[in-house]
Amino acid sequence: MPPDAPRQLGFGTDGVRGVAGAELTVGFAHRLGRAAARVLSSSSITGVVVGGDTRESTPELAAALSAGFASAGLDVIELGVAPTPMVAFEANRRGALGAVVSASHNPYHDNGIKLFAAGGRKLSDDVETRIEAELTRLAGQADPEPPPEPPPEPPTGPLPGSLTPAPTGSGHDAYVEHVIAYLEGRRLDGLRIVVDAANGAASVVGPDVLRAAGADVVVVADRPDGRNINDGCGATVPSFVATKVLEHGADAGIALDGDADRLIAVDHTGAVVDGDHIIAIVADDLRAKGELRHDTVVVTVMTNLGFRLAMQDAGIHVVETGVGDRYVLEALAAGGFSLGGEQSGHVIFADHATTGDGVLSAVALLDAVARAGRPLAEIAARAMTSLPQVLVNVRVASRVPDVAEKLADDIARLEAELGDHGRVLVRASGTEPLVRVMVEAPTHEIAQRSADDLAAVAERRFT
Repeated sequence: MPPDAPRQLGFGTDGVRGVAGAELTVGFAHRLGRAAARVLSSSSITGVVVGGDTRESTPELAAALSAGFASAGLDVIELGVAPTPMVAFEANRRGALGAVVSASHNPYHDNGIKLFAAGGRKLSDDVETRIEAELTRLAGQADPEPPPEPPPEPPTGPLPGSLTPAPTGSGHDAYVEHVIAYLEGRRLDGLRIVVDAANGAASVVGPDVLRAAGADVVVVADRPDGRNINDGCGATVPSFVATKVLEHGADAGIALDGDADRLIAVDHTGAVVDGDHIIAIVADDLRAKGELRHDTVVVTVMTNLGFRLAMQDAGIHVVETGVGDRYVLEALAAGGFSLGGEQSGHVIFADHATTGDGVLSAVALLDAVARAGRPLAEIAARAMTSLPQVLVNVRVASRVPDVAEKLADDIARLEAELGDHGRVLVRASGTEPLVRVMVEAPTHEIAQRSADDLAAVAERRFT
């Protein structure tokens, strides 16, 4: 890998992310491990669980990250290929920190590092700021501590901490048992399900969970080769699993992303059931079981207006947060709520998991379908009706964190035109130099025209 990029990577909405080898290097990964260990470890927190996805860059980045943790005195449990929710679960089970090398739904040439505090919890903004400060300090040392480039072999000399591979199958088996426990003895017998594993971290464990629950499983995109992760498949390309559902005459399809922390489903007709619909279905189901605490669900500003209207009709309260599942998690914890998530497919079951879990979400969704005895298409249609939504991404010269304020007059003009029948949302991407313009309106034509108009304004102002 080439030397570290001159700029230091920082935390976005979901960890640190960049081009593997050009921005996210083994040297940076090693420093991040040291920095995170110094900020997060304590006398009672001495271990960290490390896993990663199937990208060709992941093994060496994970080795460098683990070496960084160990050099700062942490005992590292190496899970190897493991989805994000499995790492979070293991961290919680062991009372340890957690780290995942993955760029989630991004293409293979990107990679990232997600960190979890003790017990598998997402980091707060304050903690991330402290880790970034420690990174800056380490990078500025006269005698840098990272291993030399090209990438190091796993260290052979003594380290303050230890590096221990997890026993074969231990993480897998414990995670399968954990997810299946959601069913409380119920089964998914009789359901034929296509699983699109995105050639990612859940290529084995995702299908294994559904088989253990009794479903008839057809698996696609489960042959990772280091470069095919998310390539024409997975949660960001639900059309792929839709074609397979029709081909196999399945009851439903589930599409995971590269690290399996999100889920997008399709019904037996191939129609997409997005995160909003999944949350609406599960919210109704949990409420019927008396398990929707405070009759409240937590969602983000990206959630469709149709969801809010459906929850209003159902007597379920809605709490809104900024974009990012960690903000949903914070609101869940603060309010003592049990369910939240994002339109993109991150769904969080606070009574069962510490982060978004695509496999657990699939089990919960299919459990609701099995007990209802009706097709997913019918259940989804009853749960909510989405307003037409258009999202336009505008590539800008540099990130514009206060973009909504700078476009306030233009946004107000559009909102006045839409009235109570639509809404406008403008925000900066947390991971890329993009301005995201989202418009919901009574018709797709109105939404598209309004979004294009506002995107043109953003392009003139910021490019």
